[in-house]
Amino acid sequence: MKKNILITGGAGFIGSHVVRLFVTKYPDYHIFNLDALTYAGNPENLKDIENAPNYTFVKGDITDEKFVPVLFKTHNFDGVIHLAAESHVDRSITDPFAFIRTNVFGTCNLLNAAKNAWKENYEGKRFYHISTDEVYGALEFDGSFFTEETSYDPHSPYSASKASSDHFVRAWHDTYGLPVVVSNCSNNYGANHFPEKLIPLAIHNIKNNKPIPVYGKGENVRDWLWVNDHARAIDLIFHKGINGETYNIGGHNEWTNIDLIKKLCEIMDRKLGREPGTSAQLINFVKDRAGHDLRYAIDASKLQRELGWEPSLQFEEGLDKTVDWYLSNQEWLDNVTSGNYQKYYASQYEER
Repeated sequence: MKKNILITGGAGFIGSHVVRLFVTKYPDYHIFNLDALTYAGNPENLKDIENAPNYTFVKGDITDEKFVPVLFKTHNFDGVIHLAAESHVDRSITDPFAFIRTNVFGTCNLLNAAKNAWKENYEGKRFYHISTDEVYGALEFDGSFFTEETSYDPHSPYSASKASSDHFVRAWHDTYGLPVVVSNCSNNYGANHFPEKLIPLAIHNIKNNKPIPVYGKGENVRDWLWVNDHARAIDLIFHKGINGETYNIGGHNEWTNIDLIKKLCEIMDRKLGREPGTSAQLINFVKDRAGHDLRYAIDASKLQRELGWEPSLQFEEGLDKTVDWYLSNQEWLDNVTSGNYQKYYASQYEER
């Protein structure tokens, strides 16, 4: 069945993997990738499918009140997969209002555009909002997990902005009947991850013999999921999820930050032909982040039980694949760390 699907933030890390999956798996869908091309948006992430007949890139800002409704009217979208977001906690501490604009106002702008475009004729329509496990706050080391019923308790401007956007999505469902689904996912890792985040930053610094910054004592625990498995989950939820429902997505894969970094050091030593223990000497403990949540852990049993999803890779296998990708894509990493990609794509899409 031919459908026009809007994916926001599709030039970013997770978004690019979702776009690629939908473009290649569903040739009868036309995928429109809306991205503002901020520092984290890089069309180079999608070089392999940029000329696909069922793919269109659109440079634009989800907060633009005039542009977004026109986009909906022009292309008659059947569905929205909303990933566009400011997502780095450290940046949210420095500039919280940027997160409020994009994550809260931008989401409401999309919701309203969808409601008005669909005119309450919601048959075959769906608005899918992708969120984060950070909205739930923090867990103790007591074996507990975040479930879909866990109360929200955000601790950073980033997680507060995502929690707010989640509430607005559900409000549009309850008030206007908009057909929505929401998912909250744990930390992702894999190819094309912007190197301000822990794993790509560590790989880049190890390769270049630079210090690896680790907050506090590195005791904070995160649940890690391979980004391709997240994209598979998004595909399932978009097509088979129940309107009004929330689905947690996680890797059942908890690691302390310091153990993760040590594992990366082992892998890098082996792949770079260094003596074991060489890269671990680069570990540099730094002052802890303000409001740093202790532990996140997702219970994804609802998604597994109702839609049959489960992670496809063991973490160490996925980590090995991830390291291989970064070592084999030095030009991509150089362009990202230098910022050259921003200058190139800013001029390329200026007239669009």
